[in-house]
Amino acid sequence: MSPAMPEMHDQISIITIARNMPAIFEYHHTVCADEIDALGHANNVCYVRWMQDAAVAHSAAQGWPAEAYQRLGSGWVVRSHTIEYRQPARAEDRIVVETWVATFKRVTSLRRYRFVRPADAALLATAETHWAFINFATGHPQRVPVEIAQVFQVVTESPFPDRTTGSLE
Repeated sequence: MSPAMPEMHDQISIITIARNMPAIFEYHHTVCADEIDALGHANNVCYVRWMQDAAVAHSAAQGWPAEAYQRLGSGWVVRSHTIEYRQPARAEDRIVVETWVATFKRVTSLRRYRFVRPADAALLATAETHWAFINFATGHPQRVPVEIAQVFQVVTESPFPDRTTGSLE
C-alpha cells in the first residue's frame, strides 16, 4: 500500500453492523474544490485515491500502518481496480467510503467499497480492488503472513442485504 496518508479533514472510524456482523471500516471525506472536474463533479481519479486512502487507513487502524509494512519488507500492491459510478459527488459533499476485505488467498486479497453520501443516503459508487502481497526487494508475490491475515475480518456475505453491495459481479 502507498505510504500516503489521508488529509487532515478526513476522519476514520470502525463500525459493527449488528451484533453478529463483521466490522466494516468507514473512511470519511469531504470533497474538496480541487477534486472537481470540468463537469462540476468529483473527478473519477479521486475515487481511486479515496479507495487507496480508505484501504491504507483501514490497515493502519488494524495495526498495520505503512511503516509496519516497510519494516516487514513486504506489503500490498494493486493488481486492478473496478469502479461503477452511480451518482456524482460534488464540492463540499461529505462522503463515506465503506470498505471491507472480501477474500484472502495465499498471496492475494479482494477489497470492496461503497461510496455513500449520508446527507441523502445516496449510493455514489461501488468498487473493488484486487491486491497482491509482494516482497519489496524482489517484487515477487509472497504469502500473506498470518499476523496480517488474522487482523482483518473477511466479509464473504453482503454486509448490506437491503442495499446494493460493493460486489460488481
